[in-house]
Amino acid sequence: MFPIVADAERVIADPTVRNRGTIGGSLCQADPAEDLSTVCKVLRAEAVVRGPGGERVLSMHDFHRGAYETAVAHNELLVEARFPIRARSGSAYEKVERRVGDWAVVAAGAAISLAIDGTMDDVTIGLTAVGVAGTVAEAEDMLRGQHPREDLFVEAGRLAALASDPVTDQRGPIDYKRHLADELTRRVLRRAAARAGEAQEG
Repeated sequence: MFPIVADAERVIADPTVRNRGTIGGSLCQADPAEDLSTVCKVLRAEAVVRGPGGERVLSMHDFHRGAYETAVAHNELLVEARFPIRARSGSAYEKVERRVGDWAVVAAGAAISLAIDGTMDDVTIGLTAVGVAGTVAEAEDMLRGQHPREDLFVEAGRLAALASDPVTDQRGPIDYKRHLADELTRRVLRRAAARAGEAQEG
């Protein structure tokens, strides 16, 4: 149903972390280089937060307030993550890391839903570790209503790189990270579109 989750889980840390960690823990850590937060933004997940005052349902945009900061109060818990199910959909995630199990140098995720006529009815694109708080709205808007095509994915990659705001650090310089944002966006869009096509045929 959500192949992007399996893609991301394969590249998170090591088997011990993958088997013992939780999606709730990842979301609450709110690390800008953390994979599952990007996955949840791409899938438009909702976070269910509960405390003495009752229950709140938050979008990922409202849940994450910045690096290492969430909307969860000191007396609340994240108790559930909800994922909307869309017909004729596909998704994908890809990550570049310095070594296996490391935090992302850059990663990208995408989800595509197809209309009956094969056009992209809905598209979301998320980036990890390059300073993009939400999704890449300009690229998403450009793709909606179009049939999946390589030239459109190339343009979406260019827009994703422009939307990025990375910093130079031990994982690489700014230009390298922007290049990765471009290339990885193209790759995940291709794969998400192919998976959506398979779901439509199935």
